[in-house]
Amino acid sequence: MKKIVVLEPGYVHYREEEAILAAFHPQFVVIPANTARDALLEQLRDADAVMLREARLDSGMIAVLDKCQAVVRYGVGVDNVDLVAAKEKGIYVANVPDYGSEDVAEHALALLLAATRRITSRNQQVHQGQWNIGQAEPMFRMSGKVLGVVGFGRIARCLAVKARGIGFRSLLVCDPLLDTQAAEDAGVVSVSLETLCREADFISLHVPLSEKTRHLIGAQQLAMMKPTCVLVNTSRGGLIDETALFQALQKRQLFAAGLDVFEQEPIRADHPLLTLPEVICTDHTAWFTEESVIELQRKAAQEVLRVFEGNKPLNWVNR
Repeated sequence: MKKIVVLEPGYVHYREEEAILAAFHPQFVVIPANTARDALLEQLRDADAVMLREARLDSGMIAVLDKCQAVVRYGVGVDNVDLVAAKEKGIYVANVPDYGSEDVAEHALALLLAATRRITSRNQQVHQGQWNIGQAEPMFRMSGKVLGVVGFGRIARCLAVKARGIGFRSLLVCDPLLDTQAAEDAGVVSVSLETLCREADFISLHVPLSEKTRHLIGAQQLAMMKPTCVLVNTSRGGLIDETALFQALQKRQLFAAGLDVFEQEPIRADHPLLTLPEVICTDHTAWFTEESVIELQRKAAQEVLRVFEGNKPLNWVNR
């Protein structure tokens, strides 16, 4: 029997994982978010694997993992796991980078369209009985404009394919890993972040959060953007300096923002960004569709299975 501890559960059931790991007679122990730390540490001591979504797995928690063979993140970002501590403990850490790309790209595009066309504020106004409000504030055509994408991994590439149907004049990409030939093959133009901020009419962020990318978009970058620019983030909240974004929107330095992720989640009810009608917010849900949940649970369980069978994870992140 293998004990798998699931931190801060986020799924209705774990039948997909149980089926994939059936040969090891898995015992799933689901730990709620409000569990006292002492009780949590006690459950972790004899865990053979840990699976988690947004919960933190810090060095103190990793220190008690005496049997653990693998930590698997349900998702892409692993900034909530102390990778160094896990490596020193000899524990594999893996993620699932190749699920839900289409879903997140669709959500990013939906935020882009909704923010540009003021869909949520118009909907609210019409529900309140207002009419003839179409020209109450400016709106701008997307066709013929420039889309800027920061990061060009799987999700960004999916977005690029979908966005071409809108008729953007060009697609600028800022990604240090994108060489000239790869950019040409993808039909995009590789540029610096400064150039992208200055020239793009719409910007979508698709990079992981690290010390290098934290506040990648701050006051300096926001000041470069066009006052008609729409900024979308479906990656990690820490990529944007939210105080700087609020101030830039107040000063009309950019037109709107569509945010699925925030520096602190859940976002505070009194957060200044929630007071601005030009900001559309969703609850870190870009990844979600019925299909993506099944895909994610299966792929996460398959990483645990590989380790239990004596193999290395396919998506090993703390080499």
